[in-house]
Amino acid sequence: MELLYTLFHFIVAIAILVAFHEFGHFWVARKCGVKVLRFSIGFGKIIWSYQKTPESTEYALSAVPLGGYVKMVDEREGNVKKEDLPFAFNRQSLTARAAIVAAGPIFNLILAVALYWVISMMGETGMRPIIGEIEKETLAYNAGFVEGEEIISVNGKITPTWTEAMGVLFSLAISSEQGIEITTKTSEGIEQFHILNVPEEVAMEPELLYKRLGLKPQKLKLKPVIGKIIEGSAASKAGLQQGDLIISADKIAINQWQQWVEYVQQRPEITINLLISRNEVHLPLNITPKGFETEDKIIGRIGAGVYIDDKLLDSLRVHHSLPPAEAFVTAVEKTYYYAFTSLKMMGKMLLGKASVENLSGPISIAQYAGQSAEMGLVHFLKFLAIVSVSLGVLNLLPVPVLDGGHLMFYAIEAIKGSPVSENIQVVFQQIGIFLLMSLMLFAVFLDIGRLF
Repeated sequence: MELLYTLFHFIVAIAILVAFHEFGHFWVARKCGVKVLRFSIGFGKIIWSYQKTPESTEYALSAVPLGGYVKMVDEREGNVKKEDLPFAFNRQSLTARAAIVAAGPIFNLILAVALYWVISMMGETGMRPIIGEIEKETLAYNAGFVEGEEIISVNGKITPTWTEAMGVLFSLAISSEQGIEITTKTSEGIEQFHILNVPEEVAMEPELLYKRLGLKPQKLKLKPVIGKIIEGSAASKAGLQQGDLIISADKIAINQWQQWVEYVQQRPEITINLLISRNEVHLPLNITPKGFETEDKIIGRIGAGVYIDDKLLDSLRVHHSLPPAEAFVTAVEKTYYYAFTSLKMMGKMLLGKASVENLSGPISIAQYAGQSAEMGLVHFLKFLAIVSVSLGVLNLLPVPVLDGGHLMFYAIEAIKGSPVSENIQVVFQQIGIFLLMSLMLFAVFLDIGRLF
């Protein structure tokens, strides 16, 4: 069921992104006077189509929903009727052809701006970026961060939630060659400035970067109060009830929930003598945690969660939204920032200065689609936006077969005054196909490695 959920949202995401990309080609082609024969979402066998008249554009849905295409009148792709020759793509001016080709990736960037604009106006609720315990010898420790500080901005970019702060921080750590400027404020409201320097060898490895960075969200210091209890669990059999406050375990005072969790985990199948407070009355209870096998050991569990006061959660949550004009400026800035970061990352990977582990293949993208959809509409829209940026940037690269490759040929045509010969274009397109297929296979190989 989870696989179907993930697959469904992956197909929805791809369909939206491809539809907007191809619509860019389609719309500009029509504006430039090119006759469009078919606008299709998906490849392969057509399963549905609509055509108002025999001479108008056919709109189609095809069997394989992982792409799409716009079929234009073009003498290079077959015979063209005499009356259609003025509307053929290959007979248009260099400027018109370049505009039609560039429109696809540009529309992906426009879609990203639109999505970020909507997200900024809708706003999102997240945890405030309050820093937790700083481990010694980490990058955060060396930069002077202190537990309890709240991150305000990263390199001047406002980061109201923990997710936003870490997203910007990791992107900069991977792509930037300079120290990252982070502004924080203490619990007393005093602003602090930190310079986070990330060594290149650390930035190249995502897992190593996360480990060495040393920035983690502040843990809630929760009282050991029982919340939800699973029916038939050790907690249920022992007679624990929601709202019970654990005072001591085996005569050892329990002050925080995490202390109680660790105590239980260390005692699988061992009876614990509890003293609890229920309605301000102290009661003794015995409980035997069930043993559960993990990767390297057996731990104890009682089948009960912690009670969390809504007021406490509200104090740590933040809802951030912007008025339309400000939201639009933010959307443009975000799209530019992520496009520039993506381009810089690709360059670093080509030069061997960034790890190829940063590549995501179709399996990883599908997983992100399902996970973001499960987290809510805003997260799914953010996923669509970042993939749309990546799709736009990737298609603008000067690689034959991609839109950027065609634009490269048009640039050469503009310089030399005549088109690049078709034979040369075919050779370079074959090279481009080989490079893209190799990259795709490598990304799939990395995805499989992550799965196992």
